[in-house]
Amino acid sequence: MLFGDDHVKRYEETDGEVGYEWLKGSKILVLTTTGRKSGEPRKSALIFGEHGGHYVVVASKGGAPEHPDWYKNLVAQPEVRVQVKADRFPARARTATGEERSALWATMAHEWPDYDDYQRKTEREIPVVVLERLS
Repeated sequence: MLFGDDHVKRYEETDGEVGYEWLKGSKILVLTTTGRKSGEPRKSALIFGEHGGHYVVVASKGGAPEHPDWYKNLVAQPEVRVQVKADRFPARARTATGEERSALWATMAHEWPDYDDYQRKTEREIPVVVLERLS
């Protein structure tokens, strides 16, 4: 089972042939953010969904009380890089709000039903992030 840095490494080495499909039929992309403190690239393998021609990810951190670092990084610098299989491209990340967030949450809970459990475990509203391709 692939997790963390090993997941990212195998995904990148194989253009997603290894690591794109994950648990329970979920699909994975690699998100590269810029470290808000270090300025260095930071990569995360994340479950994603699609909506309106954009990719969508959830900053759940398993229902932890604080947001994941990758989310904090993209809030500080919303210009990111995305890899879906062999397709690599720049994107702008934004946090969905209101009705859009509700609709996207439903989409993502279908992709990974555990998200509903994660939300129940924490007092924070788990962010839903839209990745809008720039090129």
